[in-house]
Amino acid sequence: VQLQASGGGLVQAGGSLRLSCAASGRTVDSYGMGWFRQAPGKEREIVAAISWNGGRTYYTDSVKGRFTISRDNAKNAVYLQMNVLKAEDTAVYYCAAHGARWVSEISVGVNFAHWGQGTLVTVSS
Repeated sequence: VQLQASGGGLVQAGGSLRLSCAASGRTVDSYGMGWFRQAPGKEREIVAAISWNGGRTYYTDSVKGRFTISRDNAKNAVYLQMNVLKAEDTAVYYCAAHGARWVSEISVGVNFAHWGQGTLVTVSS
């Protein structure tokens, strides 16, 4: 599976961005998917995750109520709508595919088998 993340850019605090993750090579409709981010000098963290059919989602506390993860299996794609962006959301964002439909480890960002190249989100304050 190849994953291509896009949609990053420079935005002012309070603004919005929508990240997209396009999968190729095989369909990801049976995979749990996640968005991760890594800020300068910090460890990578999981931001949001979604089960294979969109029935279950997970968000890290700092983005709850502001970010929404979704997927369109017909398009083999996953999205991250980011609203009310803050300076602390500045990071490289990665999408990743887990091998299972949904297991508890997806919500803690463990054992994701396939990764995209990342897209930079910069939020100016």
